[in-house]
Amino acid sequence: MGSSALRAADDGRPNILYIMSDDHAAHALSCYGSKMNHTPNLDRIASAGMRFTNCFVTDSLCGPSRAVLLTGKYNHMNGSATTAPRLSSMALSKPSPSFCKSRLSTAVIGKWHLNSDPTGFDFWSILPGQGRYHDPQFITMGQKEVVKGYVTDIITDKALDF
Repeated sequence: MGSSALRAADDGRPNILYIMSDDHAAHALSCYGSKMNHTPNLDRIASAGMRFTNCFVTDSLCGPSRAVLLTGKYNHMNGSATTAPRLSSMALSKPSPSFCKSRLSTAVIGKWHLNSDPTGFDFWSILPGQGRYHDPQFITMGQKEVVKGYVTDIITDKALDF
């Protein structure tokens, strides 16, 4: 467990890890009843935390749906109403139920798909575009870097380090 996670637990604030993955329909995970896929590690996380069992989206595309989750605003109001979304800087500047507006330490690590740099996070490290699976390039706090390894392992390590 990283030191920032220990500090968060020590001062009474909750530790919240929100995992959003692409292309996982409800039938893709065994914790949601999949008969085809067995996902014991995700099931373990789901059983120890919270699962969304009655959830709807305003847009099923990854970038626009991220923008809605981050801003609490419909796509026509947050600047990401197309398949090439760009999160409006105004979208996060006004009060909204945004993760970035909380008093918690926040980070976004992995896919971003909003054609802009993240704003309002304490730390960010995003993949440009779809990203590469092996030796991917990240943009970390505005600086480009190539990280050796497999992208899922790297994202996990960066999240644990945060």
